[in-house]
Amino acid sequence: MKILVTGGGGFLGCHLARALKAQAERHEVHTFHRGDYPALAEAGITQHRGDLGSVNDVNRACMGMELVFHTAAKAGVWGPYKEYYQTNVVGTQNIVEGCKRHDVRMLVYTSSPSVIFDGTDEEGVNEDEPYPKKYLSYYSRTKAEAERIVLEACDYRFRAVALRPHLIWGPGDPHLVPRVLSRSKAGKLRLVGDGSQRVDSTYIDNAVDAHLAAGQTLLKKKQFKPRAYFISNDEPLEMVQLLNKILHAGGEPPVTKCVSPGKAYLAGWILESLYRIVGSKKEPIMTRFVARQLATAHWFDLSAAKNDLGYKPKVSIDEGMLRLAQWLKEHPL
Repeated sequence: MKILVTGGGGFLGCHLARALKAQAERHEVHTFHRGDYPALAEAGITQHRGDLGSVNDVNRACMGMELVFHTAAKAGVWGPYKEYYQTNVVGTQNIVEGCKRHDVRMLVYTSSPSVIFDGTDEEGVNEDEPYPKKYLSYYSRTKAEAERIVLEACDYRFRAVALRPHLIWGPGDPHLVPRVLSRSKAGKLRLVGDGSQRVDSTYIDNAVDAHLAAGQTLLKKKQFKPRAYFISNDEPLEMVQLLNKILHAGGEPPVTKCVSPGKAYLAGWILESLYRIVGSKKEPIMTRFVARQLATAHWFDLSAAKNDLGYKPKVSIDEGMLRLAQWLKEHPL
């Protein structure tokens, strides 16, 4: 089978591409991204360089494929709306149209739980939760629009699902782990509130398994209903517990300082305003979206993913932290 993974140079995309290649020798795995990644070539993966915003680049990448995993996105919480829209919305629209133009009948889209975040606690919510009327970040706003594009494009010739993994982490993580450790080393790490709010997270191998399960489900079920699925380790922890496990893996002391949710939100508003005035492209240490995310609970009902996709997290958080600690010893940040 010829399979394309967009964002193959990213954390999830790279692990997914390598897992697909290792899964079966008959798979011909391709990746699509802007850069060049020697490690992918060494693994026998064919790379396509291009831009998601280019119709021609996307069409060339989709040609001849049977299944596409669309993991590429502009992540983060800061930057011009145009950049988020161009990558996350226009890029996804181009992928969908490229699939249909070249008769690629299956697509697994990597979405985000933030598409339904309205600034309040999410405790045991499922996929029936509606999209909010207002978003606090361009990322969540454009990811929600992209998710709708994917799911609404489905018909008898084109099947797709959207996965919403929450806080993917593990060895090689370029986002959550280094951010927590760097702020701890700088003495700037704070809890927002008392840290008792429970949050889900997803070890990288489990996130990959969820994508593989979604792909297999699309292959087996020709009349599969398009929908989104929450994905996590299914082990919600208090925020303070999750942070301290990461800190312990990185040899850092536990977090002890905190700031009130109100002060964090105000700081985010002030910093966003100042950064916009001066035109800074650097991400503020706090934004309104981050303040609300850190102050609220985020854990999800995985019943749909378990029942429909057969998803079951194999690597526990404790096992994942042991692997992370070993990796950090060998690759200090």
